[in-house]
Amino acid sequence: MHPVDADLPRAGLLRRLAAILYDSLLAGAVLFLAAALVLPLTGGEAVAAGNPLFTAYLFLVLFLFFAWFWIHGGQTLGMRAWRLRVQRRDGHPISWGQAMLRYLMAWVSLLAAGAGYLWLLLDRERNTWHDRFSETVIVVLPKKH
Repeated sequence: MHPVDADLPRAGLLRRLAAILYDSLLAGAVLFLAAALVLPLTGGEAVAAGNPLFTAYLFLVLFLFFAWFWIHGGQTLGMRAWRLRVQRRDGHPISWGQAMLRYLMAWVSLLAAGAGYLWLLLDRERNTWHDRFSETVIVVLPKKH
């Protein structure tokens, strides 16, 4: 567990996007596995495109993937590679409720043509919409020597 530190610098857009790129590759593999687990239930046939139950299942799998990392150490693998950590504003680990709010609002931030992410360029505390909504921050961890 990392020491509690509310005074670490906030992450900028490029570092966040780099971590998202790393995490998207791993998330794609997780979704592939999740979809493969459903195949025995469909007789080996592909699930119809737009199936709301299957979409909700994948949405939940992705939430559990991200939330587990955020709650257990504050870092996904992409965040670890770029020395980022999600935490409460006071430096403590986030809760499941905050993880859910963060996850849902991150989708809103993305689906609004990325405006929720770009917001950090205007925000004096370098927060995105999902940072603000979930009362969390992304900080840059110091280099290890």
